[in-house]
Amino acid sequence: MPPSAPAFDPASATIAIVTFNRSHLLTGLLESISRMDPKPGHVVVVDNASTDDTPETVESFPERLGTTLVYRRMETNTGGSGGFSEGMRLAYELGSTWIWLMDDDVEVLPDGLARMGAWAPRFRSIQGRRYDYDGSEFYWQYRIAERMGIPIPFAPSGFDDSGYKAMNSGCFEGMFIHRDVVRQIGLPDPRFFIYWDDQVYGWQASRVTASVIVDEFVLRRTREIRQWDMGIRHMNASSDAYRYYIMRNRGHIKQYYRVHGVYNPVLFGLGTALTFGKEIIRLLLVERKVRGTSNLFRGLRDGGRISRDRSWKPMPPLTADGAQRTDA
Repeated sequence: MPPSAPAFDPASATIAIVTFNRSHLLTGLLESISRMDPKPGHVVVVDNASTDDTPETVESFPERLGTTLVYRRMETNTGGSGGFSEGMRLAYELGSTWIWLMDDDVEVLPDGLARMGAWAPRFRSIQGRRYDYDGSEFYWQYRIAERMGIPIPFAPSGFDDSGYKAMNSGCFEGMFIHRDVVRQIGLPDPRFFIYWDDQVYGWQASRVTASVIVDEFVLRRTREIRQWDMGIRHMNASSDAYRYYIMRNRGHIKQYYRVHGVYNPVLFGLGTALTFGKEIIRLLLVERKVRGTSNLFRGLRDGGRISRDRSWKPMPPLTADGAQRTDA
């Protein structure tokens, strides 16, 4: 650790969780947080207008969680994108130095925060590792082919003695990010609703700070997903909604790329075509069906409209108190 680097204070961290109609999974995550040592200063739960017993579940935890719990119930389902944007906003307004994002279908390992905090003096955008539902080591695609805007599926999975690798992407299932980075790039964009939001946000973070994935297992997935085992990685089953947003949100990515001056129409078009082909493979080999392609075409159509919207603007930077800057 550099002599001038401040020591990590666990109380300066906030875990921000997004949940929707999965109170049984949220219960497992909150129970895992209650077993953590050390614990974060705050836990924020953003409820995307669940219709199950999520409010009652959250109400049962404040005393046994061992830290401050903040509950925010949204009026409508804003998707993972809207939920994480709101969760990060709340954590930022609480004065958190570090914000740790996660879905409700994971559990935190007892020493997870200590493991992430050990890297905090060196980096400001950090991704830990997680175990899959079956206990295997999950391979996360931490590098993207920037001009194509798609993950590199077989980027090296091993770590050298340094214990970290540079990344230019992000995953809201475990993103550990410093408030100074959030201030510079703004909140996650809720317009994505689901899909590509964390990749774009992690990519933006990597443009202003050294972003890394570290060889520290800090999470475990608690929900089983149908998969196609490809060896080094897996391809998960999807849904019609995901298929639609996977293609539609290419329009938002294109707009972000234009703003940052990295848009190449040929390479980005190739990335979109490869994404479309990947979803066809997912339908045939993972879900073993052919219905669902209409959602891909609808997404392409609507993404085209987004990419032609001249009024589109990126999420603005934040002020010190969390307000969005109007001069950006």
